[in-house]
Amino acid sequence: MVPARSLSGRHVALFGLGDSGIATARALIEGGAKVLAWDDNPESVANAETHGIATGDLRQADWSGFSSFVLSPGVPLTHPKPHWTVELARSAGVEVIGDVELFSRERRAGAPDAPFIAITGTNGKSTTTALTAHIIKASGRDAQMGGNIGRAVMTLDPPETTRNYIVECSSYQIDLAPSINPTAGILLNLTPDHLDRHGTMQHYASIKERLVAGSETAIIGVDDIYCAQIADRLEKAGKDVIRISKRLPLTDGYFADGTDLMEARHGRYSRIAFLEGIGSLRGQHNAQNALAAVTACLRIGLDLGEIQSGLESFPGLAHRMEQVGRRDHVLFINDSKATNADAAAPALSSFNRIYWIAGGLPKEGGIEPLRPFFPRIAKAYLIGEAAPVFSATLGEAVPYEISGTLEAAIEHAASDAAQDDADEAVVLLSPACASFDQFKNFEVRGEAFRQAVRAIDRMKLIGGER
Repeated sequence: MVPARSLSGRHVALFGLGDSGIATARALIEGGAKVLAWDDNPESVANAETHGIATGDLRQADWSGFSSFVLSPGVPLTHPKPHWTVELARSAGVEVIGDVELFSRERRAGAPDAPFIAITGTNGKSTTTALTAHIIKASGRDAQMGGNIGRAVMTLDPPETTRNYIVECSSYQIDLAPSINPTAGILLNLTPDHLDRHGTMQHYASIKERLVAGSETAIIGVDDIYCAQIADRLEKAGKDVIRISKRLPLTDGYFADGTDLMEARHGRYSRIAFLEGIGSLRGQHNAQNALAAVTACLRIGLDLGEIQSGLESFPGLAHRMEQVGRRDHVLFINDSKATNADAAAPALSSFNRIYWIAGGLPKEGGIEPLRPFFPRIAKAYLIGEAAPVFSATLGEAVPYEISGTLEAAIEHAASDAAQDDADEAVVLLSPACASFDQFKNFEVRGEAFRQAVRAIDRMKLIGGER
């Protein structure tokens, strides 16, 4: 745990008592703060009390006595309108912050030289965070990973100079971290997302920009116009900016040339790493993730040998293009986290001969955006409520069957793929749907896929148990 000593002896209000809220409240108490916490869910309040956290309805509190208000990132700060607690805090002149801000303050106070890599972006940030942490850990260093992935940031070990912190940051967390100042800040990409919480694309982009603007080194993917403009703006302001691209040969920066990761200095190129043969990092999107991780690791002092070794041993992110097993020439991929068409596109773009398991609870837009990938699909196996509408979209473009259940789809896809003459055939669960018609969440759906694949005769497992 990271004790929040920066607020020692002060009265702090806190709203949002999920797992990260509980962790933050305990860190504040450990650091000597006097906390009054609340949540709209009575069960969450009762749970907090079992952890020794003082609770009370913040509508009735005297806000003049609070020095800070710590808000859960899941609670609206600005749009569609500020949460009632935010309005009370602002009326009383109380700062509104989140757990990443508390962590940033503790690092500055206790170990300002501790390497701190913060990652954000619309897509790819979880994979980049996990990959960066893996490379650092594989090199024998202390890698503390958390934030929007895995552990709540305040449950990490306390800042020390020899500890490396790799923190995934959502836009909500950045919005509550006004003084975030990582050693290396990564902004991967920007596409319209979460506009219900940020109002406009411009506001959303400006929040993401804060992370790299506050960093010592800003690592920015420049393959979209929003990020390219941010890189130009920060460089003109005197910021140390490193540009990365998954498709553009840059004059200065790092870019992907197929599976080769290249460094460009004044127009001169050299290969610094490669992804050839690394199944967990297939696809152009993963080239961008790897470029960001490699660049950040170089920034904090790892050498190229350590980095390449870490790339090659990376097992992949659970439920995101996760290699589960191989039987002869058939590879089985768990991409259960792909809960909409945009999220399914990277996997469909990464393989040439696909036996595609899709469906579940459909989302607006269906799979029409995936039409450019239809030629890669040997056959589709449709499950859940989306099966009828997905079959209508596939029409005569892709052979399909209505499998109904995941178990039936896996059985039929595995049998058909085994008879494919291609050098490699892929049974791919990338549902492009929510899971809630048949499964509690995408993790449960992905685990069901794993277990069914592992039970297939002569299956060679990849990556071990998770």
